[in-house]
Amino acid sequence: MKLTSHTNYAIRMLMFCASKQELATVSEIARFYDLPEKFLFKILGGLTTLDLVETVRGRNGGIRLSRPADQIRLGEVVRRVEENFEMAECFKQGEISCPLVATCGMNGALSRALQAFFDVLDEYTIADLIRKEHNINVLLELNLAMQEPLLRH
Repeated sequence: MKLTSHTNYAIRMLMFCASKQELATVSEIARFYDLPEKFLFKILGGLTTLDLVETVRGRNGGIRLSRPADQIRLGEVVRRVEENFEMAECFKQGEISCPLVATCGMNGALSRALQAFFDVLDEYTIADLIRKEHNINVLLELNLAMQEPLLRH
């Protein structure tokens, strides 16, 4: 199973917001991950609609998680953001051409595998993904330290 880049960066946006002690902006997230702002604004729209982040308007505005990072499960994010979990034709909605769809053992095996995938993701929260042993906090601190001299001039 492969997650789309949309889901991948939705999770990374949540991680960035959780790592930052103040409001984050799309432009700084774009610089951090070296991505186009337009792509991140599209992701932000979805995260806002799903009530995973909230936006604060105004001069000092930005985005933040809509609830604490330890209350946002990775499985929840993937289920809500990812559009397609079709592992084989038998997972599709609508007409299926396989004559074995109702009796095939592969259906059950793939369904169990998908459930196991989500069971593992449900063990993790966004807070778990940014703990000190992971490097996003280190990178974020380095990034901010590198920008400080630029801000003074």
